[in-house]
Formats: sequence, C-alpha cells, structure tokens
Amino acid sequence: VQLQASGGGLVQAGGSLRLSCAASGSIDVIISMGWYRQAPGKQRELVAIATSGGSSNYADSVKGRFTISRDNAMKTVYLLMNSLKPEDTAVYYCHTHASARGTSHLTNYWGQGTLVTVSS
Repeated sequence: VQLQASGGGLVQAGGSLRLSCAASGSIDVIISMGWYRQAPGKQRELVAIATSGGSSNYADSVKGRFTISRDNAMKTVYLLMNSLKPEDTAVYYCHTHASARGTSHLTNYWGQGTLVTVSS
C-alpha cells in the first residue's frame, strides 16, 4: 500500500493551498483517510480525518478554515486549506486506516509528507 501526497508549497498568510493524496497498491477496505502535520520541534498532530461512513473531524485550530474531502472511487483524499496562518507551517502527512487485500488486519499507512510553508 502506498500513499502519494502532493500540493504543498510556499504561500503567504491568508492564502490557500490544496493537498491531495492517492492510495494505491493492494489496499482493500479503507476505514478512514486523513491528514496529520508535524511542525519543527513539535509532535505530529491530527489535522482532519474523513471516515468511509461520511463523517469528518477537524483539529480545533483549523475548523472553519480547512475542508477535507474524499473521492472513494479514486481512493483519494483532499485537504483544502484557506486563510492559512504562519502557525500552519509544517510537514503534512497523509494517513489511512485500512486493510490490504487478502487480510482482515487494519493497519495505519502513512505517506511521505509534503511541506507547507506559510510566510507572514
């Protein structure tokens, strides 16, 4: 199972970016897809998650600014980030809780990370 993330970059405060992450390989049942981030010197934290049941959850710090969406058929998750702030600067990691084909065991899979830098 592979997760390929894209869309990071440098943006000014108040600007927008859209992250994308596509799952490929022997992925079978997807329970959830989402995004985490890790700023320098800080622990990785949840940003937003979307379940296959249709629900979404956001970190309080991004509510009202970020929107997560999924294309279940394409096994892709997106994160639209508006009104970006310098404190949103971090490496953003795509995540999925899923099982691989031929197994019933759920595993956490991570993408390689994409850097988002917000300048003031």
